[in-house]
Amino acid sequence: MTEGNQTIISKFLLLGLPIPPEHQHLFYALFLVMYLTTVLGNLIIIILILLDSHLHTPMYLFLSNLSFSDLCFSSVTMPKLLQNMQSQDPSITYVGCLTQMYFFLLFGDLESFLLVAMAYDRYVAICFPLHYSSIMSPKLCGSLVVLSWVLTTFHAMLHTLLM
Repeated sequence: MTEGNQTIISKFLLLGLPIPPEHQHLFYALFLVMYLTTVLGNLIIIILILLDSHLHTPMYLFLSNLSFSDLCFSSVTMPKLLQNMQSQDPSITYVGCLTQMYFFLLFGDLESFLLVAMAYDRYVAICFPLHYSSIMSPKLCGSLVVLSWVLTTFHAMLHTLLM
């Protein structure tokens, strides 16, 4: 049996943004400031929710998970983008690409699932205000967060394995 034409891909070349060389440092600084602002803002939200006992409610549980997801989502692609803007080798390995795609899908989907859980929380708070504390029990809130993590983990794994 003869083998067909096979090519083993070990790296991908990332073309990036078409930025003129004279503006490279300006855009690098702009992206770095946006990334650091995102990280700092989300960390502040998470820390404040953890420190203030008045914020240990379902809405803030979902919000802290959403902030963590957003922090991780930003951290999936921005460091590689910043590295490629400064280096002369704008490439990524095949394994690195699959890893980045997995986490990109994981945290992107997690944000969507957490927003659905937050919408349900607000629906219960508005439509059933007297039953809110019995419906949105800590067990249900924890279950919704865990379910979001589990579903997005499987979804991201499925798409990554199909690649």
